[in-house]
Amino acid sequence: MSSSATAAAATAAWTGGQPLEQFLLLAKSARGAAVVALIEQALESPLLFVYGDLLEMPSVLELRGSENAKYFDLLQLFAYGTLADYRKNQLQLPTLTPLQLNKLKQLTLISLAGQSKTISYEVLLTELEISSLRELEDLIIEAIYADIIRGKLDQKNSQLEVDFAIGRDIKENEVGDLVSVLQQWSDGCENVLATIEDQVRKANKAMEESDKMKKKINDEVDNLKKALSAQAEMTSDSSKSFGAKKSGKNGKAKKVN
Repeated sequence: MSSSATAAAATAAWTGGQPLEQFLLLAKSARGAAVVALIEQALESPLLFVYGDLLEMPSVLELRGSENAKYFDLLQLFAYGTLADYRKNQLQLPTLTPLQLNKLKQLTLISLAGQSKTISYEVLLTELEISSLRELEDLIIEAIYADIIRGKLDQKNSQLEVDFAIGRDIKENEVGDLVSVLQQWSDGCENVLATIEDQVRKANKAMEESDKMKKKINDEVDNLKKALSAQAEMTSDSSKSFGAKKSGKNGKAKKVN
């Protein structure tokens, strides 16, 4: 499964539907203008936030180099880009509908949330091209309800605190970087695990030495008890023997008299 398919599966689970699969099924038989209409619907869908697999459909790939190539480029921008990217290439791309513009703002918000745990209102207002705080907060609340990000509005400090953001599509040339990051993370986990195992070995060794010391002390205490008991018995026997001898002497003395 491709990285975009994985992201799509996750998104479908979060939104409670499977819109991507529906568009992929329709794309199998669509051609030309029908593909363009399908792309426009996909970009407006409130449940769809990943487009990589749709980009790979043969009918969609056929748009490249055709009179409808700009719709392929627009779909590609929604897969990987932001509102700022659209503005840079606006003259070469189709005009966005209100729903598509809102979706691109949501995708831009996802990208920003994936880059930082705290985003100032100033940055959000600029990147999302929003002029009022009320509109910005409405967009953020809408995104939270859609479960594409999780966090809270910090109105006191004028910032968004991010707890979670869904993943977006990954370009093929970025897969290597992603693998490298994951490998570093894996290596870090192995190092932590090795440290924990070493600490466990040390703890077990300390416990074993403690048990040995405890046994040694108990043995010494037992030996001391035995020695004291033996000494006590010897003392008792000596006292009895001395008493018997004394009694014998006294008896003889009386007999002489």
